[in-house]
Amino acid sequence: MPSRAKKNGARAVLFDLDGTLADTAPDLAAALNRLRGEHGLAALALHSVRPYASSGARGLLQIGFGLEPGDARFEPLRDAFLDRYDARVCVETRLFPGMPELLAAIERRGIPWGIVTNKSSRFTPRIVAALGLEARAACVVCGDSTPHIKPHPAPLLHATRQLALDPARCWYVGDDLRDVQAAHAAGMRAVAVEYGYLGTGSAPRDWNAHAVIAHPMELIAHL
Repeated sequence: MPSRAKKNGARAVLFDLDGTLADTAPDLAAALNRLRGEHGLAALALHSVRPYASSGARGLLQIGFGLEPGDARFEPLRDAFLDRYDARVCVETRLFPGMPELLAAIERRGIPWGIVTNKSSRFTPRIVAALGLEARAACVVCGDSTPHIKPHPAPLLHATRQLALDPARCWYVGDDLRDVQAAHAAGMRAVAVEYGYLGTGSAPRDWNAHAVIAHPMELIAHL
């Protein structure tokens, strides 16, 4: 399909996965609560877990058990958490409202899109397939696809090499400060989303992104 992108607009759009493309928090929270239950702890409400969902096992064990890397219990509990997540990795996970329409609109313009996530290849391909995106994503870069994870630019640059595109003509969309930092470091346009998990730090409008959107379809106006 010929591209209908703006002359100086995006030649590709890359998305973070957790908290940007898909709402994975329900399955992450369920795995955390199963582990808490095994340790005699009450379940945490989803709304209290959601802000930590983009931070992976590290953030979830912090909210779930008050642990940081370096604690003697951290690695065994991390492995146990990942095993429980692995057993039910994409049960309640869904694309965020408006994301199906956004992806369709991007595809109608002939712009390839892909995924660059810190989530490992143990989980990412299964989630992408379960969401019906496996044949549509032009590239999927996982947290172990390169020696570095975001905010290092290596994963984003790996994606642009797969797409054979200049990073300066690519947009990266994410819900965490590290996503914007990675995009800047890679020489890409950075888009911060306000509908994601956001964590407990500064607001997206303070991240120095090129654009900030509150709904997926708002991205179209910037492309």
